[in-house]
Amino acid sequence: MFRRNKNERTSDGPVTEEAIRAWMVDYLVDKLSVDPATVDTTRSFEDYGLDSRAGIQMCGKLEKFVELRLSPALLYEHSSIDAVAVHLGRRLIEESSTKSSTERKN
Repeated sequence: MFRRNKNERTSDGPVTEEAIRAWMVDYLVDKLSVDPATVDTTRSFEDYGLDSRAGIQMCGKLEKFVELRLSPALLYEHSSIDAVAVHLGRRLIEESSTKSSTERKN
């Protein structure tokens, strides 16, 4: 269903909370032309001037990176890079556990 482009990955390993955080920082740096040294992962997306359109675009790209369906409201429900990374990190662990459990039953 989802295929990661090699350019969208931060590593060859599993997508982790840290990888999600790094991806989001890189995205903001690229799309909003902000200095990487000024990105505070606890600040809200609104503080960076990310409007709803840009937020939805970011979610679309992030969805491909993590290979999960994401709500378009994700960045408003979890309003900082850290909050999104923690939330998605937990979801990925849950998905992995569910998948492993299902595979063992088969």
